Amino acid sequence: MPSISSWLLAARLRTLPLSISGILVGSGLAQMEGLFKWEIFVLALLSTLGFQVLSNFANDYGDGVKGTDNEHRVGPARAMQSGLLTTSDLIRGMIVITVLTMMAVIALIYTAFGADDLMLSLLFLFLGITAIIAAVKYTVGKSAYGYRGLGDFFVFIFFGLVAVMGSYFLFTRQLDIVKVLPAATIGLLATAVLHLNNMRDRVEDEKVGKKTLAVLMGKSGSKRYHIVVIMVAFVAWNVFLFVSKVPEVYFLTILPFLVLGIHIRKVILVEQPKAYDPELKKVALVTFTIASVFFVLCLILPQLVIG
Repeated sequence: MPSISSWLLAARLRTLPLSISGILVGSGLAQMEGLFKWEIFVLALLSTLGFQVLSNFANDYGDGVKGTDNEHRVGPARAMQSGLLTTSDLIRGMIVITVLTMMAVIALIYTAFGADDLMLSLLFLFLGITAIIAAVKYTVGKSAYGYRGLGDFFVFIFFGLVAVMGSYFLFTRQLDIVKVLPAATIGLLATAVLHLNNMRDRVEDEKVGKKTLAVLMGKSGSKRYHIVVIMVAFVAWNVFLFVSKVPEVYFLTILPFLVLGIHIRKVILVEQPKAYDPELKKVALVTFTIASVFFVLCLILPQLVIG
């Protein structure tokens, strides 16, 4: 029987803070309008964590079966690659986490909409099912989109637009075009994390036929793309703050972006793939910090209706 440490390795705990960043921002936006509820927040976190762990299990399985995770890969060892979990173990793990995640999603939908609003409940149930399919299909199967250069797009959609706008809607039952700006920021920063991962693995991914954007763009193109993603995220966040006319203290959320200025310089100078790994962690931590500071400020400051 696999050990707990083997499952924790497959769950990739260091990816979890990034996965909840969108929920923190969406919940903060709801609190600005006085519509935040802790029960929705907790269930949204549990659902998102479930999606992320499922994605990590599926990624371990998909890359392991395809031979992408081999002795030549640059990043951290994977559970299946290391022989700690078998294909059967990971399939069972994916089934269990899918069931638990859907339970959290159903509880979230019922808490947010009750038993009366059937259309909204069905819509979010569909989104939940779609998120589960997207989590699995990233690397699993012949049509895995992570092998066709679409990983960045799906990360932007689910980590950014769906996480922020979706969680905001669960609280407020409304959408606001202004909220697309912070959603885009979180989505772009999450995309930057994935792209760094793919830049690190670019050489080996190309050998096994995994066509990420890093592979398709090459070394120089990947670096230029990464810088643009970071810069657009920074601009989107600043525009959101200015347009929303928030109190000046909210501009503290800009400070973590200073770290990304140093990060960009390091990315430009990187020559060895292994050197991308600490930068990957840095962007993930900065994203989580921005989201966390924003969420805390929204909780402790007076309610502010923006739009």
